[in-house]
Amino acid sequence: MYINENGEKHMEGYGAQAQQGGMAWIPGATTVGVVCAGGVILASEKRVTYGHLVMSKGGKKVFKLTNQIGAAYAGLVGDMQVLTREVEAQANLFSMEVGRRISVRATAKLMSNILFNRRYAPLITQTIVGGLDDEGPSLYVLDVLGSLIPDKYAAVGSGTEIAMGVLEESYKEGLTVEEAKALVIRAVKSAISRDAMSGDGIDFMIITKQGVTEQSVKF
Repeated sequence: MYINENGEKHMEGYGAQAQQGGMAWIPGATTVGVVCAGGVILASEKRVTYGHLVMSKGGKKVFKLTNQIGAAYAGLVGDMQVLTREVEAQANLFSMEVGRRISVRATAKLMSNILFNRRYAPLITQTIVGGLDDEGPSLYVLDVLGSLIPDKYAAVGSGTEIAMGVLEESYKEGLTVEEAKALVIRAVKSAISRDAMSGDGIDFMIITKQGVTEQSVKF
């Protein structure tokens, strides 16, 4: 990545990697989201890397957007924070103007529009948006350019292949919150054991009708 004289970010080799379907320039992470009975669980490990250097062992990649919607990321931490602040502000404005809470789908679409509008100076993030609204729990996955895909479970980041293997093997409809949390822990731990860019603990966001609960496990 380099920054031009206008302060815009550019990714070297972006075109070739995009043609190959690769996301090799996304910084390391293992981030997971799962829909369960009555809620959604978002989680990410805590390691922040810069190339081969571990910059931090306490990075936060899971953020609250509203009282019943959250986002979990893989990518540049600064870009995660910028995107979170903008979506949070826009969601609050929507609630004040319309008089009701924004839906999970509308929040994900809002984030998709922001990412697409920044496509020439992209925010380097892969994102999982999840939450609970009148239609029940739901989960959406977004890439750097704002592609929007609904799913029941998802993984993004450098540990995706390992984490997704665990999710594919064990996920089923109607998991309880505790069962889903145990599955998420197993998926992230499996990725951490083989992905050098992931590690140092897990941050959780558990979203149910009771609200948003954040938890953290160090190891």
